[in-house]
Amino acid sequence: MRGTIVKALSGFYYVDVGVDCEPVACRGRGKLRHQKVTPLVGDHVDITLTPDGTGMVDEVFPRSNQFHRPMVANMDQLVILASGAIPITDPFLIDRMVALAEYKGCQPIICFNKCDLEPAEELVKLYRKAGFQTFAISAQTGAGLDQLLCALDGKISAFTGNSGVGKSSVLNALCPQFGLKVGQVSEKLGRGRHTTRHVELFRVGGGLVADTPGFSAFDVEQMELIPKEELERTFREFQPYLEQCRFVGCAHVKERDCAVRQAVEDGAIAQSRYQSYVRLYEQVKARPQWEK
Repeated sequence: MRGTIVKALSGFYYVDVGVDCEPVACRGRGKLRHQKVTPLVGDHVDITLTPDGTGMVDEVFPRSNQFHRPMVANMDQLVILASGAIPITDPFLIDRMVALAEYKGCQPIICFNKCDLEPAEELVKLYRKAGFQTFAISAQTGAGLDQLLCALDGKISAFTGNSGVGKSSVLNALCPQFGLKVGQVSEKLGRGRHTTRHVELFRVGGGLVADTPGFSAFDVEQMELIPKEELERTFREFQPYLEQCRFVGCAHVKERDCAVRQAVEDGAIAQSRYQSYVRLYEQVKARPQWEK
């Protein structure tokens, strides 16, 4: 039987095998230890059911991606929640998360919540022009939530956003049972809601959504480092210009005859996006070699 690990706790892997079924509590086969494979939340697996209703994880299929903070695998989408109202999200924080999602082969979806207070029309246009699926939504009025729910269908998604943008409100508006389920889990573990350390996937509509402290807020210092040689490819609007620069290995920061910088001057690439790239490039360049 094939399924997806939705929770890993106390040596058990809880495997979702269908919409109408309870997750199956499984142990891992000994061969996984010999293969040095540690199953993660998000892993697609084959399991064998045992007579007592539990199961054994027989095989872990190859991963499309893996995050280290938190330890999750096979995220299809990273839903980046931002706000044009109080608090106003710094576009650099959005771009930092977009770059990480692109680096991991995970589709970024950008949502500007509180559109009833501030529609953030210019930012929505900016990110749509850059090639990203972008929504203006409101957890209060329900605006745009149907579109977002459709985008979650059949996918494994994680939500992230700076404090105050309304991540919990959006998830509860998408699925009223979400908050109840998460609260019950935290109570069972004997921890406060915001100190829960385990990772779990919950069904929201036709998809799975990760509820994890590691994605609950932007933490730039804890994010994985993107090598500067690969950073340019995490800015998708740079792609048409990368082969047109005068110098091979152009960093697109100070070099002459740089096609990317020219595209910024011509308005084909947003100034704020380019500034985020330069800021990330300088941060990576400044990190000690041993840390890289």
